Amino acid sequence: MPITEITSNPHDLTLTVVADYPVPVERLWDAYADPRQLERFWGPEEWPATFTRHDMAVGGRSHYFMTGPDGTTSHGWFRFLAVEPGRRIEVEDGFGDAAGTPNPDMPTMRMVFTFEPTSSGSRFTSVTTFPSIAAMEQLVQMGMMEGLKSAMGQLDRVVADLASFAASRGTEAQLLSDTQVRISRIIRGSAAEVWRAHHDPALLKRWLTGPDGWTMPVCQVATAVGQTYRYEWEAVDGSQRFGFEGELLESAKPYRAVTTERMSGTEGPSTRNELTLVPVREGTLMSLFITYPSKELRDTILGTGMTTGMETSYQRLERDVLA
Repeated sequence: MPITEITSNPHDLTLTVVADYPVPVERLWDAYADPRQLERFWGPEEWPATFTRHDMAVGGRSHYFMTGPDGTTSHGWFRFLAVEPGRRIEVEDGFGDAAGTPNPDMPTMRMVFTFEPTSSGSRFTSVTTFPSIAAMEQLVQMGMMEGLKSAMGQLDRVVADLASFAASRGTEAQLLSDTQVRISRIIRGSAAEVWRAHHDPALLKRWLTGPDGWTMPVCQVATAVGQTYRYEWEAVDGSQRFGFEGELLESAKPYRAVTTERMSGTEGPSTRNELTLVPVREGTLMSLFITYPSKELRDTILGTGMTTGMETSYQRLERDVLA
């Protein structure tokens, strides 16, 4: 068990957990930066978490839900107050609904995570500050202590698993619900470089062309919230052409952009695409969280080989733009 100390201080309204791990600080940090890893240990083992948003930057937010043995779900959220890469994370943490709206009937806590190297690996310290003694007692009675112990035990296994989250795995899709998918890939470049590659028309035309044999003759990028974009691709022999268009809903350079998307010339509801870029040890973790209007559309689009085409494009991005 990696936990070396748990201290409750009713006077300061704090709960402190200290845990030691036989891995470098960078590896431990990545477990918190990467939602694929975070959801493997956040919360009790019998209540696994699913993260539907994870913007680990100052002002960013995370939304997640935990699913109990009987299918019951409990939603929560973070708001990032400070992010010092490799050293410190400070968040507000609370309960909410499926949209991430805070539940006013439940307490909001302040949590500070610190990471430091040791002679045998790294040390993680979590200090939770409660708004009142009543809130502290309420959450302890709800099983917070047991949940922390279970989470830290699972984290030990996660940080030991290097292969599941290596950059060499390429582009992968994870089904989160009947209508939600998370596409993930580590891109070898800084977050600023990857952001620019996704928003500079000249760069986009160099790499966002999917399988060989296609060009991108139309690349109209939305640069401000409320603007629309339009992308079109054409086979080099002129035999096929298609495009996508949508609106920019949110933008927080260089870590988050939210757009709608639908195929040009079609009607009906759009998908909602949430792009998040987070620095990790091997480069930048790109997470694309897609919400489809229906399970049928989700399955149809994934069945086209979308992730294979995306992987070809990201390989081209690393080779021709970021190298």
